[in-house]
Amino acid sequence: MTQSEHRSILRPGDEFVVEAKSMAHGGHVIAHHAGRTLLVRHAIPGEQVRVRVTESGSKVTRVDAVEVLVAAPTRVAPPCRFSGPGGCGGCDFQHMSLPAQRAAKEDVLRSSLRRFGGLQDADLDRLDTRVHALPGHLDGLRWMTRVGWAEDASGMRGLHRHRSHDVVPVDHCLLAPIDIDSPPATRHAVAGESARAQRTVRHRTWRISGFWQIHPHLPEALVETVLGFGTPEPGEQWWDLYSGSGLFAAFLAERVGREGSVIAVETSASSVAAGREALHDLPQVRWHVADVSRWILEGDHVAPDGVVLDPPRAGAGEGVIAALTSAGIPRLLYVACDPVALARDLRVARANGYAMRSLAAFDAFPMTHHFETVAHLAPV
Repeated sequence: MTQSEHRSILRPGDEFVVEAKSMAHGGHVIAHHAGRTLLVRHAIPGEQVRVRVTESGSKVTRVDAVEVLVAAPTRVAPPCRFSGPGGCGGCDFQHMSLPAQRAAKEDVLRSSLRRFGGLQDADLDRLDTRVHALPGHLDGLRWMTRVGWAEDASGMRGLHRHRSHDVVPVDHCLLAPIDIDSPPATRHAVAGESARAQRTVRHRTWRISGFWQIHPHLPEALVETVLGFGTPEPGEQWWDLYSGSGLFAAFLAERVGREGSVIAVETSASSVAAGREALHDLPQVRWHVADVSRWILEGDHVAPDGVVLDPPRAGAGEGVIAALTSAGIPRLLYVACDPVALARDLRVARANGYAMRSLAAFDAFPMTHHFETVAHLAPV
């Protein structure tokens, strides 16, 4: 081992001072030390911080900023005492003002679309890459409709540490409304969720036991954006892929009417059951309990007028995107919770002659690095 290689070894617990550089996906800031790339939590670009190594791998080293030597002007005191190095891992950005959080997310969105989607700055400047606040919860707190509390072997309840199964003893969560912000009295319960929670968007109500967006105002924002970008018309045929309980299928069906149709494809039978119940008055919606990739690639389908897809965090994947774009579908509305996955799927679409026409991003998860995006893709 050479002397330079020896110097590059960093071990958990090591401390040193670095300059925090640019935002990275995942709630980190990039820094460099001893020839290593560092992923720094609890820092802001432009700050000088003392860091402590938490994990050291062959490619990157993870560190926590344990002391701020030169603070950014956007730094604020975290509202929650459980936030910060070694604390609860649920929040990434409590040390940043809300405008700074949204600017950081926009940086991540733009850099993801450049690096993984192949877009240039000129392409991005034609799009709305701002991350918009949702109504209500202007302080970034009390917006979660459910909390998943953890419990360790000793019976201690709280929330998990970052990248760990360790339980931090948290007695309340400021992201949750007061009625569900403390650990439940019963073992392994999820506070705030009954067996079938009731959720209402516009004039329609769902009783759900599966996935539903955690920010109460996000479903309406997504529906409004999808309908605005997609402009479904009476008599058209649409697909709602990864449909869940049919949030988009419901309002697409109302737009296309009885003379049109909506095919909803979802792998969860319980979500489809909830959707059938909520959309019982919309016979133009046809449901399929199926894996989306298999349904598309193995079926014999007539290309629809438009598609809404809301895949899991990993994205739809090359096979699904290639099949949709090869069919020449005129309108693809892609709802994404991960900008890197969106960008990778966008690269496939662009290779098949599609371009991103419109973009909207929402700060649906304040104090965390997460946000939601809707992209309108269409043939060039």
